Amino acid sequence: MFAKVLIANRGEIACRVIRSCRRLGIRTVAVYSEADAGAQHVRLADEAWPIGGPRPQDSYLRGDAILDVATRSGAEAIHPGYGFLSENADFADAVAAAGLVFIGPPGASMRKMGSKAGAKDLMAASGVPVVPGYTGEDQDASLLQREADRIGYPLMIKAAHGGGGKGMRIVRAENEFPAALDSCRREAANAFGRDRVLLERYLEQPRHIEIQVFADAHDHAIHLGERECSAQRRYQKVLEESPSPFLTPALRERMGAAAVQAARAIDYRNAGTVEFIVGTDGAFYFMEINTRLQVEHPVTEMVTGLDLVEWQLRVAAGEPLPLAQQDILQHGHAIEVRLYAEDAEQGFLPGSGPLQRLRLPQPSDGVRIDAGVIEGDVVTIFYDPMIAKLIVHDVDRPRALARLREALADCEVVGPKSNVEFLERLVRHPAVTEGRIDTSFLDQHFAEVFPPATMPGADVLAAASGACLLHDERALRAHARRTTDPYSPWAIADGWRLGHAGQRVLALGWRQDRILVTAHGAGGDYRIEVAGKTIAIAGSRLEGGRFTARVDGEAGRWRCRVDEAHVFLHDGDRRWTLARLPAYRPERIGVGDGGNRLLAPMPGRIVLLHAKIGDTVIAGQELGVMEAMKMELSLKAPRAGRVAAVQAKAGDFVEADAVLVRLEDA
Repeated sequence: MFAKVLIANRGEIACRVIRSCRRLGIRTVAVYSEADAGAQHVRLADEAWPIGGPRPQDSYLRGDAILDVATRSGAEAIHPGYGFLSENADFADAVAAAGLVFIGPPGASMRKMGSKAGAKDLMAASGVPVVPGYTGEDQDASLLQREADRIGYPLMIKAAHGGGGKGMRIVRAENEFPAALDSCRREAANAFGRDRVLLERYLEQPRHIEIQVFADAHDHAIHLGERECSAQRRYQKVLEESPSPFLTPALRERMGAAAVQAARAIDYRNAGTVEFIVGTDGAFYFMEINTRLQVEHPVTEMVTGLDLVEWQLRVAAGEPLPLAQQDILQHGHAIEVRLYAEDAEQGFLPGSGPLQRLRLPQPSDGVRIDAGVIEGDVVTIFYDPMIAKLIVHDVDRPRALARLREALADCEVVGPKSNVEFLERLVRHPAVTEGRIDTSFLDQHFAEVFPPATMPGADVLAAASGACLLHDERALRAHARRTTDPYSPWAIADGWRLGHAGQRVLALGWRQDRILVTAHGAGGDYRIEVAGKTIAIAGSRLEGGRFTARVDGEAGRWRCRVDEAHVFLHDGDRRWTLARLPAYRPERIGVGDGGNRLLAPMPGRIVLLHAKIGDTVIAGQELGVMEAMKMELSLKAPRAGRVAAVQAKAGDFVEADAVLVRLEDA
C-alpha cells in the first residue's frame, strides 16, 4: 500500500479521500488555490501546498503544478477525486511518466471511456444500445447544425469531456441551435479546458440510472449495483438513491451485465460509472461513462457497506478486488441529496459568501454527512457552491425517506441562500415518495414542487416571538448573574414600566416585510399582538433546540434556534427563518434597482456584453453572459428602454450588485 498520496482536488471529495487514507495509515498531501488557503481539505491533510490563482485554470487544472508538488512532497500516487483533471487522459499519462501511480484507469482506457463521443461509438460497436446522435471529431458549426437537423428535435448538446451537468443544453427548434452551441462550448471550455461537443436525441420523460463498476489488473470486473439519479435540475442531480424503485430484478441483471461487459471490453481498471437513460417501457440506452468516482458514490457505500475509496487505493496498488460478484450484497435503501448555496426561488442562482451559521444533523449509523466546509467558511465564486452531501440509510425506501425528512429539518444555513427548503418540499412530493420521477419532472413541475413563499401565519409569528422573548430573558438573567447584583429587579425582562402593564415591542423581518409584534408577560406566558390578532402563548420552554408552547390552548413543538440576529422555527413540515430587527428604527430588508440598471446577480466574470450605447432593448432581452460557479448566467434587461451606459466589458470580474448597464426611456 502507498505511504503518501496527493489529492488533486478540493472541497468535500478531498476531505472524503483524506478520511479513508487516514484510516489506512496513508499520509495525505493537499493542494490549494489562493481562494482555498483556509479551506477544510487544507486543514485536514497532513501537508498542503499552494498551486496558483483562484480560477480553476490557474490552479486545479494545472497538471504541471500538481505533478511538481507530488514530486517535491514525496507522494507515490495521485488521487484525482472527481471533476477537474479526474477524466483527463493526458494527465493520467503524465502521472505514469513521472513514475507515480494514477488512482484511476490508465490513460488508454480513459481515452476510450472518458470521452462521451468515443464511449458512445465503442458501446455501439459492442452491441450496447445507444441513443441516435453525432459523436464525430469534426466540430465545424455548420456541420453540427446539419447533424442536428438530421437527428431531429428536441436534441441535447453535451460537452464531450466532463460531467456534472456542465456544458449541456436542450434544443427544441432549429433556430435555437447556434446560440445554444456557442454557450455550451464556452461553458465546457471553462469547466474542462476543452470545448468539443456531441449531439444526441433527447428522450422525453426518461429515467437516469447508473451502474457502479470496478475492475482490477487481475482480470476481475464486477458491478456494485445501480443508483437512480432521475431527480435533476439544470442537468445536475438533486436526489440519488439505491436501489432504484423502477428496476425489476430482470432489468437490473441485464443492465449490470451490460456495464461489466463495457468494462471488460476496454480492459478497464479501478472505479467507473456506466450511465444509462431508461425509457418508460424499460428499454435502456447507453448515455456516457465516467472514468472516476461519482459525487453520489456514498449511496452505494451505504447499501453495500463498502468503502469505495479504499477499493480504489487497493486496486491502484496492484491488489485484486476484495470481493467477487456473488459476494456483493445490498442491504436496505440509501438516499443522497446535495445541499447547495443557491437561491431556488431565483432559478437556482448560485450563492457565495461566509457561512454565518451552518447546522447539520448529527452523524449516525443511518445519517452520513460529507462536507468540505464548516460554519465560518466562505463559499467562493470560483467553484461549485456545494455545502454538503446528506446521505441517509434505512431498511426500506419509505423509512429512508422519513429519515431524510428528519435530517433535512435539522439543517440550517445562514449567510448565502441555500436549497434546503426546496429539498424538503421535493422529498415530500408524491412523485418522489411514489418513485415515479423522471429527469424532466422538476423542469416541468417546479412551481408544484416549490410554490412561491407566503408570509408566516399569525400563530407562527407568535411562536417565533415567544421563543425570542424566552431567549432574551435567559440572556439578561445570565448577564445579571455575572454582575455584583444578580438579583436586581432590572434583570427581570418582563417589560414592566411605572404606570402601565409590562409591554415589549419586537420587530421581525420576513423577506421584504417588517413585522411589529407587541408582547405582554414574562417567564414563558405571553399575550402576543401580531398581524391584527391577539394570541396567548402559555407554558413555553426553549430547551435542547426545541421550543414547546400552548398557542391559544393548542400544544405545539418546533425545532428552534434563536440569537440576536435571527429566529429559526421548523414544525416538522415547514421552516421559517426570520430576522430580528431593531424595534424602534425603520429598516429596509432589501433594495430594488429601480428598473433602470442591469445589476450583476452575484460575483463573477463577464463573458460577453451585447449591449451598446444607443441600443433599444425590450424587457427580458439578453444583454450579456456572466460566468460564476463554473456555470453561465444570462444577463437580461430589467425593462424596455435605450442603453444609456455600459459599465463593464468582457473579462471583467465584478462584485454582486455591480451596475453593468444603465437604461433610459427610449
